[in-house]
Amino acid sequence: MQKVGTVQSIWRYPVKGMAGEILQQGHISANGLLGDRTWAVQDLERQEIQSCKFRPDLLRCRARQRLDNHGDLSGHVDVTFPGGTVVGSDDPSVNKQVSSTIGHASTLQALRPFPEDAAFYKRHKADASTWLHELKATFAREPGEPLPDLDNLPPDMQEFVSLPGTFFLVSPFHILTSASLRHMQQINSKADWNVERFRPNLMIETLPGLEGLVEQTWLGKRIHVGDTTIHCTGTAPRCGAVTRAQESLHSDKTILRNIVQKADQNLGIYGSIEGDSLLKVGDEVWIS
Repeated sequence: MQKVGTVQSIWRYPVKGMAGEILQQGHISANGLLGDRTWAVQDLERQEIQSCKFRPDLLRCRARQRLDNHGDLSGHVDVTFPGGTVVGSDDPSVNKQVSSTIGHASTLQALRPFPEDAAFYKRHKADASTWLHELKATFAREPGEPLPDLDNLPPDMQEFVSLPGTFFLVSPFHILTSASLRHMQQINSKADWNVERFRPNLMIETLPGLEGLVEQTWLGKRIHVGDTTIHCTGTAPRCGAVTRAQESLHSDKTILRNIVQKADQNLGIYGSIEGDSLLKVGDEVWIS
């Protein structure tokens, strides 16, 4: 095995599409990081789960898991809205706050069992093709720029807006390295390549000498952190969400142009997790 760095930061996003919280440690398993994407916003008119791809103002909200007296997840989340108002998922006013912020009548919903409630996870399809045109538009490509292969999505990704039974789009775990962000900063030094734009679960501080988009070279390999193995399963094509304004980040379209044109439209990778352990900031990260 080769040591490649240490865990720099751990992130979870209790509400799909909203800004999340940074952790010093977190339990990870095949289902991802405990407490990640346990809630989502459902559009009432479309009867569809929403993400920051379609509702970018979700990024202006920050969600945190509410803990009980023992430090365990309570089952509820607290959302900080633009302006600083904090509303819990158990507060009847939360749906009004969400709807007002994103400009669409919506409700905050917790995960539901699958397949018993399969309809809850389905895409809104006004007809046979509009949904695909809408999805392509979220990638905010300019003429001549490539798109991910969205015309040949697996059947489940065509039918459901997330992995059935979850609020994850592609994978329950997303990995990014400091080497990649430094590489992109060198390409565009005027942009703010803040890690929060890219929504990883695991941010790895790579060792000196590792340069460029190093995690792209890990595809097909395994990351080892403590007792956990993460299989590097795929690239993370970027959409217009990385350009959007957040709590302390301004809108910047050059970031997506750089990723598409200089990084083969990918930044970070997805992983599947083998094992069940506690992930901690400072843990050594190895590749095999």
